[in-house]
Amino acid sequence: MANIVAIVGRPNVGKSTLYNRLVESRDAIVDNFSGVTRDRHYGTSEWTGVGFTVIDTGGYVVGSEDVFEGAIREQVEIAIEEANVILFVVDTATGLNGLDKDFANVLRSSEKPVFLVANKADTTERVHMTGEFYALGMGEVYPISAMNGSGTGELLDELVKNFSTEEEPKEEYPRISIVGRPNVGKSSFINALLNQSRNIVTNEAGTTRDSNDALYNAFDKKFILTDTAGIRKKAKVRENIEFYSVLRALKAIEDSDVCIVVLDATRGLEAQDLNIIFQAQKHRKGIVIMVNKWDLIEKDSNTAKKYEDELNERLAPNTYIPIIFTSVISKQRIYKTIEKAIEVYENKKKKISTSTLNEVLLKEIERYPPPSLKGKFIKIKYITQLPTYTPTFAFFCNHPKYIKAPYERFLENQIRKHFEFEGVPIKTVFRKK
Repeated sequence: MANIVAIVGRPNVGKSTLYNRLVESRDAIVDNFSGVTRDRHYGTSEWTGVGFTVIDTGGYVVGSEDVFEGAIREQVEIAIEEANVILFVVDTATGLNGLDKDFANVLRSSEKPVFLVANKADTTERVHMTGEFYALGMGEVYPISAMNGSGTGELLDELVKNFSTEEEPKEEYPRISIVGRPNVGKSSFINALLNQSRNIVTNEAGTTRDSNDALYNAFDKKFILTDTAGIRKKAKVRENIEFYSVLRALKAIEDSDVCIVVLDATRGLEAQDLNIIFQAQKHRKGIVIMVNKWDLIEKDSNTAKKYEDELNERLAPNTYIPIIFTSVISKQRIYKTIEKAIEVYENKKKKISTSTLNEVLLKEIERYPPPSLKGKFIKIKYITQLPTYTPTFAFFCNHPKYIKAPYERFLENQIRKHFEFEGVPIKTVFRKK
């Protein structure tokens, strides 16, 4: 990536608010509580025709006993290393802080262009107070208010002077989201695929709060991998921050093409897993089930088959979803999971010609015609795939309203039997000829 800006600083100075303003969305969670942002969070922005990537980071602190403090520091350092330009955010409301001075020393060693941004300068008095930040020796101070946008135009005018104005070709990539309950190994899976600590991983549920994107290249294809927060039952979501995290995870499902639903092999398929799968089905997404922590299960030659049969029994009638048994720790079958997700994406885009559909399916319908109802004999005469985003098949017949659910399932099974639609929900509609 070219033209990258990292927003850094101590906790609670308004980094995420500034990030949201630059990317013109509310992608980053904002709360009056330090430590809300933990992982690096990426978005895109543009100013005067110059596009750039923005990275939001967690608050950089030293000496805290918080379990995440060291991991957040590492994430900030990686963001600084990735960036071309750094926005060092300080808080005008609280004034110059010892942590600001310590962090200024860290930034000097990066040898990157640093813009000292004095946030919360939303009154004339506060703007005059920004002078004390010159003591940091970081050059010009840019007073802004990330909340209402004042001063950000002048900052961006200077910022984009550091960037290339050559436009890179834009390309839409398929989106694969990694979803599941908390602490099943979603972030570890992403990190194993990328071979880097892109997302913070601990044994504490709820570590990931935002949904984070990463461009990934595998099997001759590029696509976006989205790590999401663990989705718990509503009754167990007690904090505002976790509530917004879950909303972001659900939005990631809506925005994705394929969802990899991660299960904990030691706990099996729980009610909340079924709810997550239902969400993906409701939005007509491709689905792959990844059973993680398979290395913790005592196995014999038939264990995987029994486990898969039990899962399909719980999933019935939605037994079209592929199931992969993995161990992220040992990287066992993690690449097979991605390969299967790509196959599901290709299945989702597949178009079957009308002539092929009629040649194959009309023979099956003739062998097992729809049952008559109220003395009415139903005759299906013609089938076509509609030009929709997900596979939808229209059956033209004389009495469409008399087609019942069991026969709909028969037709769906015949489509799956003759054409490869593994992992993809299929919709059938009936219209009068």
